[in-house]
Amino acid sequence: MQKEILEHGLSINRRRFLSRVGMGVGSVALGSLLMPDLFGSKEEESLITGLPHFAPKAKRIIYLFQNGAPSQLDLFDYKPKLQEMFGEDLPASIRMGQRLTGMTAGQSKFPLAGTAFEFNQYGQARAWISELLPYTASVVDDLCFVKSMYTEAINHDPALTFFQTGAQVGNRPSMGSWMSYGLGSENKNLPAFCVLLSRGKGNGQGVYSKLWSNGFLDSVHQGVQFSSGDNPVLYLNNPDGIDKAERRKMLDKVAELNHQSYEQFGDPEISAKIQQYEMAYRMQTAVPEITDVTKEPESIVKLYGPDCLVPGTFAANCLLARKLSENGVRFVQLYHQGWDAHDNLPGQIKGQCKDADQASAALITDLKQRGLLDETLVIWGGEFGRTNYCQGKLEKGNYGRDHHPRCFTIWMAGGGIKPGVVYGETDEFGYNIVKDPVHVNDLHATILHLMGLDHEKLTFKHLGRRYRLTDVSGSLVKGIMA
Repeated sequence: MQKEILEHGLSINRRRFLSRVGMGVGSVALGSLLMPDLFGSKEEESLITGLPHFAPKAKRIIYLFQNGAPSQLDLFDYKPKLQEMFGEDLPASIRMGQRLTGMTAGQSKFPLAGTAFEFNQYGQARAWISELLPYTASVVDDLCFVKSMYTEAINHDPALTFFQTGAQVGNRPSMGSWMSYGLGSENKNLPAFCVLLSRGKGNGQGVYSKLWSNGFLDSVHQGVQFSSGDNPVLYLNNPDGIDKAERRKMLDKVAELNHQSYEQFGDPEISAKIQQYEMAYRMQTAVPEITDVTKEPESIVKLYGPDCLVPGTFAANCLLARKLSENGVRFVQLYHQGWDAHDNLPGQIKGQCKDADQASAALITDLKQRGLLDETLVIWGGEFGRTNYCQGKLEKGNYGRDHHPRCFTIWMAGGGIKPGVVYGETDEFGYNIVKDPVHVNDLHATILHLMGLDHEKLTFKHLGRRYRLTDVSGSLVKGIMA
């Protein structure tokens, strides 16, 4: 109770200060836009929005999240041993009693399954890449492959939530929300954090709004989801019969009412609402222009592939991500669903790679030719990996793989990342990490560092403790930083 009285007293002091210097409703709204923490509690301060802790190597992030967990053994982590021992049982000395999902815990045998696809080495690092990813192979010298990622989560929802929020449970701010909180947006007409969804040809795992939630941060930091319909951002357009001047008058009246509510209750979320209404008003002009891809030259359409003209596809979202990033959006999060191949993996993964390969490589090429790659961090990968043994019945050319959190591969490019590098190593079975392990918390710490943020200092006090994206863990992966 004493704490609540103190916080309310602080709010009264700020209101008196604002009223004494003669700030009207419009000035209050403007002040909250220019200084988002103006109405915030002192306990919530970590840094002034828009100012990093130190000089950043990247200005913005595009995260190409492959939801459902791509098989590293069929794409990046080539293991001839699995071909030699095809069908033989995984040695107990390798598995070491690892926790299994309910889908394979009942199996008496764990038959090793070598990949059905050819691999070749590319680039200065001689990185192994599957025949399924020819476009990725063409940009290999711009990529850094991290082959030693690991996580504790063994099922999709907690693993995906962990990657996006730093915790396996919900109600935590997402990575993009932390970026918005710490750095804000580079463009006052667009949100700092945007979300794009696509669905591939394989088995999908759901994505939910909790993955781009602001959690306990102000709601202004929540990710803004773009849809594939005629209205990319829902409820952004004016209703029939309402023009821009009428909308402006309405917003001014709403701001006046919100200010009165703030004076009465001292709730910082009310100032966040003012910011959101003003942002939506400015987005009415910016969003239609950015989402219009019909003006892109033929060379760009050819680069990304014809699907880039089909709204809601992965290719279209990659192109839109470039346009959003180019226009100052701090964090663009793509979710591409369909990688969950527990059976018929060879058939399913072909379709997924056809969806994702060309557009992913095109994004790298496009950013590079525009001079944006050095300041844009691009990340590609899923929530965990896939097992080296088959789930269910094993046949030549036909197998499925279960979840495997012990080791998997992602790739990164641009913004402060060493190009043409393979980091980390797994054993000859592709089951355990033998060199340079990278935990999810380590990845988060490194991403924040590249954006100029110290993961131990970017905090928010909630329910009596200070929270951060990396919780109580995380070390910088210096071997991948340029």
